[in-house]
Amino acid sequence: MCGIFGYVGTKNGVTLALEGLRRIEYRGYDSAGIGVFEKNKLHCYRAVGKLENLEKVVQGKSSTTVIAHTRWATHGTVTIENAHPIMDSSKAVAVIHNGIIENFQELRAELEREGVVFSTQTDTEVIAQLIAKCYEGDLLKAVQVAVATLKGAYAIAVLHKDHPDMCVVACLNTPLVIGVGIGENFVASDPNAIIHHTREVIYVNDGEVAKITADKVELFDSAFVKIPHKIETLLHNVEDFSKGAYEHYTMKEIHEQVQSTKNAMYARFFEDYGTVVLEDLHLKPDELLAVERIVIVACGTSLHAGMVASYLIEELAGIPTEVEISSEFRYKNPIVQKGTLAIAISQSGETADTIAAVRELKAKGAYIVGLCNVVGSTLAREASSCLFLRAGPEIGVCSTKAFTSQLVVLSLFALMMARLRYMSKVDGQKFLKDIAEIPEKIALVLEKSHQIEAIAKKYAAYENFFFIGRRYMYPSSLEAALKLKEIAYVNANGYAAGELKHGPIALISETCPTFALCADALTYDKVLSNVMEAKARHSKTIAVVYEGTKGIKSIANEVIEIPNTRDELAPILVAVVCQLFAYYVARLRGAEIDQPKNLAKSVTVE
Repeated sequence: MCGIFGYVGTKNGVTLALEGLRRIEYRGYDSAGIGVFEKNKLHCYRAVGKLENLEKVVQGKSSTTVIAHTRWATHGTVTIENAHPIMDSSKAVAVIHNGIIENFQELRAELEREGVVFSTQTDTEVIAQLIAKCYEGDLLKAVQVAVATLKGAYAIAVLHKDHPDMCVVACLNTPLVIGVGIGENFVASDPNAIIHHTREVIYVNDGEVAKITADKVELFDSAFVKIPHKIETLLHNVEDFSKGAYEHYTMKEIHEQVQSTKNAMYARFFEDYGTVVLEDLHLKPDELLAVERIVIVACGTSLHAGMVASYLIEELAGIPTEVEISSEFRYKNPIVQKGTLAIAISQSGETADTIAAVRELKAKGAYIVGLCNVVGSTLAREASSCLFLRAGPEIGVCSTKAFTSQLVVLSLFALMMARLRYMSKVDGQKFLKDIAEIPEKIALVLEKSHQIEAIAKKYAAYENFFFIGRRYMYPSSLEAALKLKEIAYVNANGYAAGELKHGPIALISETCPTFALCADALTYDKVLSNVMEAKARHSKTIAVVYEGTKGIKSIANEVIEIPNTRDELAPILVAVVCQLFAYYVARLRGAEIDQPKNLAKSVTVE
C-alpha cells in the first residue's frame, strides 16, 4: 500500500519525485523518503509523517537518478529508521518496496548467522541485504538472484552506489509501471504519478525484472532471458488534483458525484429498447443468457456496492447472486459451477485480496467482469472484460464518488440482464428514466448540507452509533457505518434492522444514537417499528426517509428527507447523506479527513 516513484534522466529528479509522490500520497503517509546520487555517492533522505516533512529535508537537493517512496507501515513502527529507502549495512544498495515479504524472518535469521547486521524492523531490509550479498558488479543479476528467494508480494526499485545512471525494478503480485520518455524514463506504483510526464508505459508483469537508464528500458524474465516489451498508451485524462475551493478532497469528491454519476451513465443508455449497452463487456447476448449464477468478490466499500448489486440482480433479473469477501474467498475452496459469471469490484483495480480472488476464479473457469476506476490497472488487465466507473481520480482515502459510480454501473448491468430475461421494454424504459434523474437528485441532497451539518453538531461527541436498515438499506447501513469509522474514528455498527432484537439491542441506550435508513418503501413499516424499539431504550434517533413520508417525524429526533426514487436506486442518495454526516462529524472532532490514521487508499497487500 506504499507509493513508489523512480526517475532516470537529465532533469532534477528530486523535484519530479516530490511531485510524483504528492500524486500518490494516498497510498501511504506514515513517512516518506528519497534516494539520490550526490557527487556520485548514494544518499537517502527520510522523514516521518506527511510528504511536506520530506520536502523540508531535501530542499535544494538535486539528482538525475532517484527513487522515492511514501510509506504505509506493515513491518516495523513508524520511525526514521524504518522509512524507505532502506539500505544494506554497507550503504551500497538502496531499496524502496511496496508489498509484504512473507519469509523475511527466515531470510533475516539466515543472513544474521552469516554476520549481517540489521538496523531496521522492516521486511524490506532483507531485500537490500540480499541484493548486496549477491552483487558481483552486475546489479541486474544481483536483483534477479535475490528476488528468486522471496515469498509474498513486492514491487521494488533499487539503486546501487556503483551505478549512478541506473535503476533496477522488479515485481510479483504487486503493480509496477514504467513510464517511457525521451531521454528519460520513470517508474511508479500508479500511473497517476507519471501521466503528467508521459503517456507511454510498460506494465511490468509478475516475475519480471527491468533495467532502466535514461535512454533504454530492458526487461528480463526469471530465467535471465531478455524479453520483448509492449508499450501501451494511457488513455485517461490528466485530472485536476487540486482541492479548489474545498477544505478537503473528500468534500470536493462528495460534490463531484453529480457529474461522476452522469459520467457512469454516459453513452450507455439504449432507450428505444429500454436497456443499456456496456461497450467493454465482451459477451454476446446468448453468452449472457447462459449465465446461471453470479459471484461478486470485493472488499470494504466495494463489498457494500456488491451487496446492493446482489439485491438488484436477483430482484430484477432472477439470477442467483452471492457476494463474497475477497480476503476470505480463496481460502474456502470455492465451488465454481458451469454457467458462473464473476464480478470483481475494486476502485483502484489493485486490491490485493480481490486480485487473488480473481485468479482463483479464473483458475476454476469463471468468466471475470471487472469493475474499476483505473484504466491499465491489474484488474483491468486480468479480467475477461472490465467496466470502468469513469469517476476520475479519487484522492480522499474513504470512497465517495467511486461508490456511487459503482452503484450506477451495477444498476445498469442488472437492468441489462433483466431485459435479456423477464423485464418488459416499458419497465426497462421506466428504469432508465429513474436512473437518469439520479444526478439531479444528488444535487438536491447536497442542498441539505447545512441541515446535515447542524445534525452532526448535535451528535459529534457521541462515541458509538448504530446504523440500521432493511433490504437495500441494509448494505447502505454497513457503508454508512464504515464512513463514520473511517474518517471520524467513531465506533459505528451497521445492522440489518431485524437483527437488533437478536443481540445488538442490548447496547442501545441514551449514549448510543440510532441512525435509521428508512428509504425502502417495501420495508418502511418494519423499520419504523425498529426505530420505536430504539427510542423506547432512550436512544436518540436520526431517520433518512423519502420526501413526504408519514409517521416518522413524531418518532425520530431528526429527520432527513431525500427525493423520491425507486427503492433500487435509493442507496445512491442515502450514501450522499451519510457521507456528508460522516464528513461533518469528522471535521467537528478534528479528525484527519482525507488521510485517516492507519488507512491507505489502495490496499495492495494481503
